[in-house]
Amino acid sequence: MACLALAAPTPPKELAKRSFTVPIKPRVGVSRNPAKEMARTYGKFGWEIIIINPENPFDGSTGGEASSAPPAPVATSSASNWTTSATTSTASSTEGSDAAAAATTVTSTSATTATTSAAATTKAASISGSETGEVTATPETDQSEYLESVTIGGQKLNLDFDTGSADLWVFSSSLPSSESSGHSTFEPSQSSSWSTYEDGTWKIAYGDGSSASGTVGFDKVNIGGATVTRQAVELATSVSGSFIEDTNNDGLVGLGFSIINTVEPQAQKTFFENIMDELTEPVFTANLEESSGGSYTFGAIDKSEYSGEIHYTDIDKSNGFWQFSSATYTVGGTQSQCTTCSPAIADTGTSLILVDDDVAEAYYNQVSSAQYDSQQGGYIYDCSATLPSFGVAIGSGYTATLTGSQITFAQIDSETCFGGIQGNSGEGLQIMGDMLLKHFFAVFDGGNESFGIAAKA
Repeated sequence: MACLALAAPTPPKELAKRSFTVPIKPRVGVSRNPAKEMARTYGKFGWEIIIINPENPFDGSTGGEASSAPPAPVATSSASNWTTSATTSTASSTEGSDAAAAATTVTSTSATTATTSAAATTKAASISGSETGEVTATPETDQSEYLESVTIGGQKLNLDFDTGSADLWVFSSSLPSSESSGHSTFEPSQSSSWSTYEDGTWKIAYGDGSSASGTVGFDKVNIGGATVTRQAVELATSVSGSFIEDTNNDGLVGLGFSIINTVEPQAQKTFFENIMDELTEPVFTANLEESSGGSYTFGAIDKSEYSGEIHYTDIDKSNGFWQFSSATYTVGGTQSQCTTCSPAIADTGTSLILVDDDVAEAYYNQVSSAQYDSQQGGYIYDCSATLPSFGVAIGSGYTATLTGSQITFAQIDSETCFGGIQGNSGEGLQIMGDMLLKHFFAVFDGGNESFGIAAKA
């Protein structure tokens, strides 16, 4: 009697997930004066401002007969307007369906690429292997931003990692030389993997009058050895303002949520959103340093980088940010309940800490030489002043505290300093920028939709 043996099917091999680290370079380069920093931050979040001297708003920084400092930005929009405009722009940008634009594949330098269908929505393919890549981020003078080396279509650029936005945009070869001089620019024709997003456009406008806009395409984007093979890349065909002046910075990698991506006619996913499912853990961490740079790690939480417990709080990503509640603060160790209690966001792309006006006022009331200077756009004080500590609630269970020596953002002249804590002019959002984050270990947990913070190791 003949016997037939049937082999059991071999179960598919599960592809290994991975993590990688992006080191940050030391800061070098251009310093932003305080008023420019305030104006840029206001504009970034769509807060309308009025510049007193629109013909030359920042000429005070160059000397001559102009005033000793630039005029201040003045808020004109309300918190409700900010929320409404964010919701409206999102709705319009996500109408319709462009499957080809949304299809995304992720690989690593030693990985095999799984194929995705053209009709699939943005779903990353699995990654094999376990390697650690490294990219350096360079902090600029006055901690205005941290820059990282990113490879797009085989071309390297220095980009700013920004958890407060969701666009990946770069200086491109389409820019006139007057706007691109000193920058590394991306040349689509030199990339064999580039494809154009037909009719795709983007635009970001800032309150100081500067802006960036252009066209859109898709290419391989490599960060730390991991590659998204079809990542939306926004090419600047026009830039202005501080972007041109900052020749160390060639663009930006948004690490917020795609609900605020500005690409039209269809918003695009961020690098982290595209690669998140392929990471060992769906997280990234920021370990920013004062002068040596620090690092970003994707897919793992390095226990050697922090001490004690990581304090987590749930986030609300409906507005596109790593947003959480912050209802209390401390000045000199004394805790107080806030009055406005606006939600806060963790934003690596903003230098300053912008808190509700009552919080800023309460802090500087404890500094005898402090005063609000409309020319600088914020609170100034004698550099010789002894500043109290300042703490801000991260959710309901932890207060992140800075010492008085960690508060100053910039020295304006030989005697006067500008504080790293400033008011938000009632705009309904508190911004926890690098002035806070560089003193802590920060965890951005996309899987659990939470933000964590811990003491540095």
